[in-house]
Amino acid sequence: MRNKNLVSSQARSTEELLLNQLKLTLLDPLALELANQVEWWELPGLSQKSSDLFPVAVCGQGSPILLLHGFDSSFLEYRRLVPLLKNHHQLIIPDLFGFGFCPRPNNLKYGPSLLISHLTKILAKIPNSSPVGLIGASMGGALAMELARQQTNKINRLLLLSPAGLTGEAKPIPKPLDKIGVWFLSQPLIRQGLCKQAFSNPGKSVGPAEKQIASLHLKVPGWGKSLASFARSGGLANCGFPLPSQPCNVLWGTNDRILKNEEKKATISLVGEEFEELKDCGHLPHLDRPEVVASRWLQRNATNE
Repeated sequence: MRNKNLVSSQARSTEELLLNQLKLTLLDPLALELANQVEWWELPGLSQKSSDLFPVAVCGQGSPILLLHGFDSSFLEYRRLVPLLKNHHQLIIPDLFGFGFCPRPNNLKYGPSLLISHLTKILAKIPNSSPVGLIGASMGGALAMELARQQTNKINRLLLLSPAGLTGEAKPIPKPLDKIGVWFLSQPLIRQGLCKQAFSNPGKSVGPAEKQIASLHLKVPGWGKSLASFARSGGLANCGFPLPSQPCNVLWGTNDRILKNEEKKATISLVGEEFEELKDCGHLPHLDRPEVVASRWLQRNATNE
């Protein structure tokens, strides 16, 4: 059952009102169903004012799983995986700090440390008696690794989906290139192109609903400012070593056109036999092959039990 203590009783925030408006336009019924499960949490230390409430989609029953989306995305990224897992687990899907529909407090340097601080506070809201599973996609995979190392008593296993940032070095983007990059990512044709690039078969898989979801969160106040700040931080890199002590599996699409082959080879060297490639799958296994992702989680969860 959902822990009612997790639900904030504060007045509606600007971001909540915006999401409620945007829900009326959603083309994907799975996205609408997931958006209707969003709760707005106050997180002490991050909520600078009472209206700074953080979106967390919560649904399902059973042992909890924390699901982390990728760069410049939102909780809606997991819309196709949720129906396959919610009858087995309670799913907790936050928007990462500075991304999605999160509030963007002023005068903050958005970067890895704040992302981890935000997730640590999310974890603290989950009852201590419940070991937490962790699924991270793309940049969320690097965050999952870092969080698992810091929360060894709380997190019991990981599944990484085409993880980015496990190897390499941080590359801070200086001014004014940070703002140029934000402008580039704000262009509709660019976003549509990136959306298509993320799927294995864009001609079949990418339609108006997918393009809409890929850009929906750009309407949140401060989207560009927080993204530029994150770019200046250098983002996440070299988060894979040392490996956390918990069991960790990696799924990687054979048609991933977002991450370079060198990054795949480095990830294989890191996790070894726990690496599995999925055919007919791009950078988003949870969207291209959600049934396989769910199957791998449930199979290995049963084995671990």
